Amino acid sequence: MFYKVELKDHIRVPPNLFDLPLEEAVIKRIKTKYNGFISKDLGIVIDVSGMKEIGEGIIIPGDGASYYDVSFELLTFKPEMQEIVIGKIKDIAEFGAFINIGPIDGMIHISQTMDDFVSFSKDKTLAGKESKRVLKVSDVCRARIIAVSFKDILNPKLGLTMRQQGLGRLDWIKEEGQEKAPKKEEKKETKEKEPKDKKKGKK
Repeated sequence: MFYKVELKDHIRVPPNLFDLPLEEAVIKRIKTKYNGFISKDLGIVIDVSGMKEIGEGIIIPGDGASYYDVSFELLTFKPEMQEIVIGKIKDIAEFGAFINIGPIDGMIHISQTMDDFVSFSKDKTLAGKESKRVLKVSDVCRARIIAVSFKDILNPKLGLTMRQQGLGRLDWIKEEGQEKAPKKEEKKETKEKEPKDKKKGKK
């Protein structure tokens, strides 16, 4: 999920940026420090989305740079368990498919690609035995995050599934919706029965 996160930090602006407007120079330094930054708490930093406040600058003797206490906003992506994401299949291997969901790639194990017995082909496709569905590189799919690991902070791992209803290649989902759509009831034309003649009573 994408978030806007407000942070405060001590930002160093070197002398070679002194000719720029202060805010521009500070944003440049924040981007250098935080773009691509990954942590368990923040997730993956995408960009600086806004500047809140820049404090008074301090120059440290012997350094030459100026330091500012800065309050700013970052745009981040933090994957959440059970979150539904849309992405494009980047690569396919014998054990599953790799899907790009923007800031990060995830892995869909072959057993989680569809609710079927799945086989791998040398042309880098995965095919379902009963459904005859085929998954290939560049297919756009909807998946659910079922595992998140930041054990290797430089290379977080995501595990996804496409087995449940409403998940999978987008055209599969569309087909499922059409199959389950209620059929329109046919209107039956009925003729109104004419009332039977009343029997004449005996005199």
